[in-house]
Amino acid sequence: MATEDAYRELFPLAHLAENSPQLAQVGGRSIALFHHEGTVYAVDNRCPHMGFPLSKGTVDDGLLTCHWHHARFELACGDTLDPWADDVQTFPVEIRDGDVYVHPDPEPDVPPETHWRNRLADAMQENIDLVAAKAVINVDDLGEGFTTPLETAVDFGTTYRSMGWGRGLTTLGAMANLYDDVAHDEKLRAMYVGVTEVADDCSGEPPRFDQYELSNRDLSKARLKSWFRETCEVRDDDGAERCLRTAAAVLPREDVIEMLLAAATDHLYMNAGHTLDFVNKAVETLDHVGWAHAEDVLASTVDQFTDASRSEELSQWRQPIDVAALCFDAHDALPDLVAAGEGREWDRPDDFVETLLADDPETVLDALRNAIREGATAEQVTRAVALAAARRVAQFATSNEFSDWNTVHHTFSYANAAHALAARTDAIDAYRPCFDGAMSVYLDRFLNTPAAPIPAPGESDRDPEAIRDALLATFDEQGRVNEAGALVSEYFDAGGDVDALKQALGEGLLREDAGFHELQNVEAAFRQVAFAESNDERRLPLIATARYLAAHFPTRREREQTFTIAHRLFRGESIHGEE
Repeated sequence: MATEDAYRELFPLAHLAENSPQLAQVGGRSIALFHHEGTVYAVDNRCPHMGFPLSKGTVDDGLLTCHWHHARFELACGDTLDPWADDVQTFPVEIRDGDVYVHPDPEPDVPPETHWRNRLADAMQENIDLVAAKAVINVDDLGEGFTTPLETAVDFGTTYRSMGWGRGLTTLGAMANLYDDVAHDEKLRAMYVGVTEVADDCSGEPPRFDQYELSNRDLSKARLKSWFRETCEVRDDDGAERCLRTAAAVLPREDVIEMLLAAATDHLYMNAGHTLDFVNKAVETLDHVGWAHAEDVLASTVDQFTDASRSEELSQWRQPIDVAALCFDAHDALPDLVAAGEGREWDRPDDFVETLLADDPETVLDALRNAIREGATAEQVTRAVALAAARRVAQFATSNEFSDWNTVHHTFSYANAAHALAARTDAIDAYRPCFDGAMSVYLDRFLNTPAAPIPAPGESDRDPEAIRDALLATFDEQGRVNEAGALVSEYFDAGGDVDALKQALGEGLLREDAGFHELQNVEAAFRQVAFAESNDERRLPLIATARYLAAHFPTRREREQTFTIAHRLFRGESIHGEE
C-alpha cells in the first residue's frame, strides 16, 4: 500500500492549476501531472502504446488522449479505451498545505505475471502484433517465456478456429521446437512469431464447437482405430472427432499416434503432405504442453483428415506412370515384408539415398521393400527418404518457376514428419509414408534438372564467424541462393560449430517476415541435423535450408520493426526523443 513517507513533494497546487500539465522526475520515473475538473491526476509520461510523451496529449471530459496514435486513457485509473494500447500506470496524489505530493511506486492492482498473461490473451483476441510482442518480452522477463506463450496460443488456437489445426498452430509447434536451438533474443522472436501466426490464422474465423468423447470407456484400440479410419474415409468429421477424443482419453499415447498415422496414410500424400505434417506438429506440441491437452489438440486436427485432398485422385500420381497404384501395392505387401525382416538388423548402404533419387519408381520402391525385408525399421527408411527429400531442396534448379520451391519443400516437410512419427510407434502403418514420400521425391525429379551442385567437402582457413556473417549477408539481397549453399558447405570445411551455424540461420529466419514454409523448412532441417550420423548428413539439410531461405529473402521485415519497438519500450529507451 502507499504510505505517507513514500510520497514526494513536487510543486504548489496553484502552479499546476495554472500550468497543466506538468512533467516531474520522481524516483527515476517521468510522471505527467494534470489538473482537470478541480482534481489532480498523475500518470506515467510514457504512453504504453509506443512511448510518446503523454504530457503532450490532451485532456477532455476525463479522458487523456495521446496525440501520436490517439489512444485514450481514463485519467483516474489509467484504463484505456483502445485495446491496441495498454492501461497507463497512474500514481496516488495528495494535496498537503497547498502543495502536490505523489507516490512514485504504488503496488500494482494485479501481479505483473497476471497482467501480461491477460495482455497476451488480449493480443490474440484482437490480433494485435505489438501487444503480443510486448507480452512475450515481459513474460520472458518474469520467467515464463516459453510456457505462457505456448499454452496460451494452444488454448486459443484450438478454441477459436472452426477448421481446427492449421498453419498457425503448426507454426507455433515449429517455433517451440526451434526454441532450444536459437539465441535468447531469437527465442523471444520465435514465441512472438508463433503466437501472432495463431492469432492471424484465427482472425475472423468462427470458434470451434467440440464434440464429446464416447461414454464406453472399454472400447479397444482395434475398434477405435477402425471407427476412426472409417469416419475419416467417408469424411464424417463429427464421428471422427468423437472417436479420436475417446481414444485420447482412454488409450496410451502410442496407440493414439498409431491411429492418427494409419488414417493419415490411408490415402496418399494427403493435402500435399500437410495432413501428416500437421498431425506430427500437433503431437510434438503435446510434448511441450503435456498430454493432458491431447483431447482438444488432437480433436482440432480432424478436418485435416476429413477435408483433405487425396493424391491418388491427382493426374500426376496416375499419369504417365500410375505411382499411386505402386504405393498401394507396397502398402499391401508390408505385413509380409515386415515379417520377413523380423529379428534382422539393417545397416543403410552408402548408396541407398542415391538409389532413392533414381528416375525409375520401381527401382526406388524395390530398394525400400528390400530394406524392410532385410530388417530395416520404419524409422530407418523414413530417415533415408527425408535425406533424399533434402537433396531435392539442396539441388533445386533456380531456372524453375519460383513456386516450385514449395513443391520440393512439401516433400521434405512430409518426409521429416514421417520420420518423426515413425520414432513414436512400432506399428506397421509407420512404414507407409516411406513409400508415399519416396514417390513424391520421384515426382520432384525434374526440379533438379539441371541439379544445382552440392559443394564437395574440402578445406577452408576462413574464420567460421566471418562465414556466418557472410551467410546472413546473402539474405539481404535477392538471388544469392547458390552462394548461401556454398557458404554453409565452406563453414563445415572450416570446422565451424554446428550449433553456432544453427543460431545464425535462426537469426536470419526470425528477423524476416518469414512465411509458413520458410519457418517449417528451417525447423525440419534442424531436426534432421539432430539425427545425422556424419558431417555430410549434417551439411546436407543445412545447405538445403540456407538455399531455401536465400530464395525467399529479404522481406520488408515489418515483423522485426514491431518486435524492435516492443523491445525498446521494455528497456525503457526513448523512441520519440522524450527527455
